[in-house]
Amino acid sequence: MHVTSPVREPLIQGGKTYADVTEDICRHVEGAPTKEWKIAFGLSLIVLAYGSVCLAWTWWEGLGVWGLNKTVGWAWDITNFVWWVGIGHAGTLISAILLLFRQKWRTSINRAAEAMTIFAVICAASFILMHMGRPWMAYWALPLPNAFGSLWVNFNSPLVWDVFAISTYFSVSLVFWYIGLIPDLATIRDRATSKISKLMYGTFAMGWDGSAKTWARYEYISLILAGLSTPLVLSVHTIVSMDFATSVIPGWHTTIFPPYFVAGAIFSGFAMVQNLMLITRVVYKLEDYITLEHIETMNKVITLTGSVVGVAYITEFFIAWYSGVEYEYYAFFNRMTGPYWWAYWAMMTCNVISPQLFWSRKLRRSITFTFFISVVVNIGMWFERFVIIVTSLHRDYIPSSWAMFSPTRYDIGDYIFSFGLFFTLFLLFSKYLPVVNMAEVKAVIRSTSANLPTKIAGVAKVRQRGTAEPAFDKDKE
Repeated sequence: MHVTSPVREPLIQGGKTYADVTEDICRHVEGAPTKEWKIAFGLSLIVLAYGSVCLAWTWWEGLGVWGLNKTVGWAWDITNFVWWVGIGHAGTLISAILLLFRQKWRTSINRAAEAMTIFAVICAASFILMHMGRPWMAYWALPLPNAFGSLWVNFNSPLVWDVFAISTYFSVSLVFWYIGLIPDLATIRDRATSKISKLMYGTFAMGWDGSAKTWARYEYISLILAGLSTPLVLSVHTIVSMDFATSVIPGWHTTIFPPYFVAGAIFSGFAMVQNLMLITRVVYKLEDYITLEHIETMNKVITLTGSVVGVAYITEFFIAWYSGVEYEYYAFFNRMTGPYWWAYWAMMTCNVISPQLFWSRKLRRSITFTFFISVVVNIGMWFERFVIIVTSLHRDYIPSSWAMFSPTRYDIGDYIFSFGLFFTLFLLFSKYLPVVNMAEVKAVIRSTSANLPTKIAGVAKVRQRGTAEPAFDKDKE
């Protein structure tokens, strides 16, 4: 007899059997693209094309087309880079840390979250190439032997640490995502009707046969990759924060940045997962797999990390006052009352005040309100990075060099390029690969479904939750 919790609501609803899981999740992969998907994909390509033109012009003319000046040498490019790296954090957290803690609610959302991580890191990497100005020289950032003399990167620079951290994070996340796809690719391979589909999915399934030994190795490698990925959740944004924290600029030179950046990254990452999954569950009719229980749990994480970020904001102000350093105090006072006050208060409203509304269970379980707050959170986290970077630079020690930053259409166009790239990749993923992990959902369906699948006299039946599993007469069998 299987024991289930009478307190928690089931994660899988609708009385699904194992066959139902396969049919529901494979439906959108095997069917023709829907009208809605075609419209969304077409809009993404238009956005990507416009952004590509802006990016090509940026590289052709040089970084002078951006709104940078002698005082504000970092602005939108680094703001967008840090923002995209932060969004990529939730996927690894859901995949790795929650796997190690055996959290079953992760099974319906981990696949899309992992894909989001990979695409977000690609978008972040594009900004590294953008602000180089000469992307064909990108290999100079790598410690490669060369014939140009002692041309070596400065290993003391956090910018070099970024290269190692993000490339490692991307590599491990990509492998983790692909390993989790293999059982589902094999399922689609076995169901494929066309030779091309059977060949493509069969190639990437790597000969998966579903034997006990194969499943055991799958579990082993998943745990190993989860163990490798867990430190990356903390290390990547810690190293990104050191781009600022290792400097001596007031507003940047603070030891709170590493945990503060990590909490903010998880905060914005979960908000983006909410946005994507709320749309996906409706478009692909996956409401029985991505339920209100999943949405409420993610909202609790958003509330927690938003509260941590709020405490970090308050701590920054307290330390600036307590330090007695007038320049440090002025940097934070200027954020609140200076010419960029609107960005600061937008950040505070979106990141500190809005998530606290999730203390209400009714709002926490509201689909419309959750989508709205998730958008607000991501807007607020962009403003946070903008406030940290621009307001700390635009007024330095010499008032005669004070300057304002205003983005040009190429700043904005390059940012639009990253959105076009992200949504183009995500839409391709959602059409040609299963957005929900079939294998892991089936693994937990007996303990998390409203109706439990069982077998009576060789026929698949559905047993109501809370009833005893029927005993079998071995002689009659």
